Amino acid sequence: MTDSRNPRHVVILGAGAMGCLFGGILREGGLNVSLVDIWAEHVEAINRRGLRLVGYGGVRTIPIRATTDVASLRKADVVSIHCKAADTERAARSAIPLFGASTVAISFQNGLGNEENIARFVGVERVLGGWTAQGASVEAPGVVRNYSEFPTHVGEMGGGISDRARAIAAAFTGAGLPTEASGNIVGGIWRKLMINVALSAPSAFTNLPLEKAAAVPELRTVIHLALDEALEVAKAVGVDLDGAQAYRFLDELVAKGGTGANKSSVCIDILRERPTEIDYINGAIVRLGREFGLPTPVNSTFIAAVKGLESRYMKRGAPS
Repeated sequence: MTDSRNPRHVVILGAGAMGCLFGGILREGGLNVSLVDIWAEHVEAINRRGLRLVGYGGVRTIPIRATTDVASLRKADVVSIHCKAADTERAARSAIPLFGASTVAISFQNGLGNEENIARFVGVERVLGGWTAQGASVEAPGVVRNYSEFPTHVGEMGGGISDRARAIAAAFTGAGLPTEASGNIVGGIWRKLMINVALSAPSAFTNLPLEKAAAVPELRTVIHLALDEALEVAKAVGVDLDGAQAYRFLDELVAKGGTGANKSSVCIDILRERPTEIDYINGAIVRLGREFGLPTPVNSTFIAAVKGLESRYMKRGAPS
């Protein structure tokens, strides 16, 4: 029987950098964790040699199960979703057999709308929101670098702090992943979106780590303009964000001890010639800006720059 109020078995859907970081920490801390990813070489390396975490927290190898086949796993207490936003529908559909009576899904993905997509397949009552400012990168199959430690947050999409959110936060914290139960997880998801809106594209089109991109004076000015556009859109949507706090959070991330030595996931996707999540990050701001009659020229330019880079190796569909 599954029990999200006493979570012991966690399935990570999308065992890339962040999925492996979460899964490795939770497994090291005593939870039963299974990693799921479509990258067969990565999965094979983890099963053969263990998951190797390097960087912040020290170098260690963690024995953990990884698979490309969700059907091979038993039902989970928590399904933690870390895949790319474009893959949410496929991942949510594949996860249906993992759900028992009280299983919950938590999206830790980038962008907006992931929770609603997951709910279409498993039910809105089974979906929690999550966000983190942790940073990680895959250095080789089975090897993941951790850049720092920031709190992770989970909560009910409808607001308020539930018993199951508290239980999951306590279990994750007890296993070494500091996690807080949030009464306003939607606000937190938007807070994370602000950082991605500001830094993802600049890191991608300069091929610089976040801290170095933000240190270029001219680029920092444009980063702030993109953030200001996003804050105006958030206000129009009804999400109450503190602009000064958003700027402080941005500064914390790119300061020494933050995750600024990491390149954005959009940058990594460009380097590996994969589709990016730009449509779900800056694209979300542009779409909502149109809906509310707000201009978003800087975010539109960020999208155009990333699409131009993508055009070198793939054909895109309709623009954002």
